Amino acid sequence: MRFTSSVIASAALLSTANAAIKGFNYGAQFNNDAAKQLADFEYEFNRAKSLPGTDGWTSARLYTMIQHGTQNTVIEAIQAAVNTKTRLLLGLWASAGQESFNNEITALKAAIAQYGTAFTDLVDGISIGSEDLYRVSPDGAGGNPGAGPDVLVNYIQQVRNAIAGTPLSGAKLGHVDTWQVYVDAANNPVIDALDWIGMDAYPYFQSSFANSVGNGGDLFFDAYNKTKAATKGKPVWVTETGWPVSGETVNQAVPSADNARIYWEDVACKLVNDNVNLYYYILQDVQWGNPSPSFGIMPGGDLAQVSPLFDLSCPGAAKN
Repeated sequence: MRFTSSVIASAALLSTANAAIKGFNYGAQFNNDAAKQLADFEYEFNRAKSLPGTDGWTSARLYTMIQHGTQNTVIEAIQAAVNTKTRLLLGLWASAGQESFNNEITALKAAIAQYGTAFTDLVDGISIGSEDLYRVSPDGAGGNPGAGPDVLVNYIQQVRNAIAGTPLSGAKLGHVDTWQVYVDAANNPVIDALDWIGMDAYPYFQSSFANSVGNGGDLFFDAYNKTKAATKGKPVWVTETGWPVSGETVNQAVPSADNARIYWEDVACKLVNDNVNLYYYILQDVQWGNPSPSFGIMPGGDLAQVSPLFDLSCPGAAKN
């Protein structure tokens, strides 16, 4: 059978459109509070694309548009993404008040103006806030600082206004939060204002449940299904999940590289095979310090030389 070039191109576009987004979360600074620079982001983005046993981990989730330590300078991760052709889930920090959010929008507009479509064509979506509703909930200790649903809805509209008439005008807007807040009807106005829902879920921290790694998959997918049921048919992206490789035992949850491998196969691989957008936590978190717990799949040292702490292959995974 003969195929015209247009048919072949259409099939390629369909395949790309149907492929799940796969990526990692990237903070703006190291554990010693030093800002990540252009070379640091390039280094991490390139390593994520070349992890043994994986394919297609080409997107990066950011928490802020602002270079750490500045008022509203564009984060150098944007230049790094342009240089490395890394896709982006942009983040605007929304838990520090309107003045801070104004600076986030200033940086977003500046990035559009500075980089144009070389930047905007890489954007998979924009997240307004990260776990802000959790911070103001009783589980999140009642604030410090967080943002309520009315504030977030206002911020979401501010971003829609900011990108109107720009190459980012078609970007899909979402919000990232813990799964528990989405099942709270008080937060429905946020869900109504979004194009997609970002869910964070960590069975490791669910100490009131039987949370051994053997139950990790069940706990995670129970949270995922409850989120889907509460979000009115809108797409649910998994924006944070993972199992620690080191740290303290929490109830039945034991951190180790072996258990992280089990969780990766039971959760991350299943999400990828089920075509769910996923940003895993985290590529590396031990730079200039040793957090406890540590979720990094890469150990400290030269990322180009060291190997992941556990096998990242997925049985039956489709190649994108």
